[in-house]
Amino acid sequence: MSRRQLDRKTPGAGERSRSVDDDGCTMLHIDMDAFYASVELIDRPELKGQPVIVGGGGGRSVVLSATYEARREGVHSAMPMGRARRLCPRAVVIEPDHQRYADVSRGVMEIFRSITPLVEPLSLDEAFLDVSGAVRRLGPPSRIAELIRDRVADEQRITGSVGIAATKFVAKLASSQAKPDGLLVVPRDQTVVFLHGLAVGALWGVGERTEETLHRLGLVSVADIAHTPLDTLRRALGEAVGTQLHELSWGRDPRRVVPERVEKSIGAEETFRTDIDDPQVIHRELLRLSERVAARVRSAGLLGRTVIIKIRFADFSTITRSRTLPEHTDVARVVHATALELYARLGLERARLRLVGVRLEGLIDISAGHHQLALGERSQSWREAEQAVDRASARFGAGAVRPASLVADPENRRPS
Repeated sequence: MSRRQLDRKTPGAGERSRSVDDDGCTMLHIDMDAFYASVELIDRPELKGQPVIVGGGGGRSVVLSATYEARREGVHSAMPMGRARRLCPRAVVIEPDHQRYADVSRGVMEIFRSITPLVEPLSLDEAFLDVSGAVRRLGPPSRIAELIRDRVADEQRITGSVGIAATKFVAKLASSQAKPDGLLVVPRDQTVVFLHGLAVGALWGVGERTEETLHRLGLVSVADIAHTPLDTLRRALGEAVGTQLHELSWGRDPRRVVPERVEKSIGAEETFRTDIDDPQVIHRELLRLSERVAARVRSAGLLGRTVIIKIRFADFSTITRSRTLPEHTDVARVVHATALELYARLGLERARLRLVGVRLEGLIDISAGHHQLALGERSQSWREAEQAVDRASARFGAGAVRPASLVADPENRRPS
């Protein structure tokens, strides 16, 4: 069992156990926990365990996100900031950093796409995944979900909750019940049992007005809707809504995962445990990040042409520098050499750094016919060596083979 799995919450319907029957449950809904607030806490670990609210400080501002400590005081997203402060006067209020949230979101989505190409983002912090094509390679859906949660925690330093089911609709309901930081499987043959124990407001498409109408009819649970004649539902709610709720109440949802277009870039970044001014440590980190980025690019079947490095100083100011290569590549050695050159040109000497990042943009599909043109003989040899490392990592785990200079890594990176 994953170290972050929660105890069973829905006896007989949902299990957080690797032994649960997840056969055919290849739909995953993954939702980051208190996303914006969690991202802010990455660089403010001293605030963990405290009520934190993300939102503007003005009188007309609203809450963008809040930690679970603040939520227990009644604070929720979209609430006027003035009311939130009255409910939780001891909360720490942080102005939102939307670029930072977008960066972390890209990293999370990159993890999803390294598992399956069938990823349907719903927002910055949640997505549907169809992992049917990954089962043979990575194991059953529950194991895949645990792998994803572990990687998100390790690489992005935030947590997410996962719902696993046979349909998108039920997977989304399951993830909401797994929060925070949990995993819930709804076995295919327990779908109806799981649904019928829920209130009508849980059904997709039931807003306040529809809920009021259902309550006037004496329908308070999903089971009530399921056992109401379809014609009655259609007369009360209309043809479309009545039919939809009837189908959902029996767990019928034919919607497939609709993947978004290929990501424009793939990157990785790391926040140090303490601010760093040692060039050797920074060089090692640039190497590690370049290795990670190139491996993800290869895994996605892509090639990139523009290398970007990101530097965040001790005072939180941030700069980026980029260079477009003459040829597309997926070779870590090429990415690393370019990243080192970009860093050297900054002439930072002993500047104290809080974060470094590496990103590859200008991505193209390797099947587009560019590959042989893009790689010379020497680069091809390095690529073959790195592909061998990919195979070793897939068999023995990430980090099984790595450059010698990373073996003595001082592990100054901020813990997840």
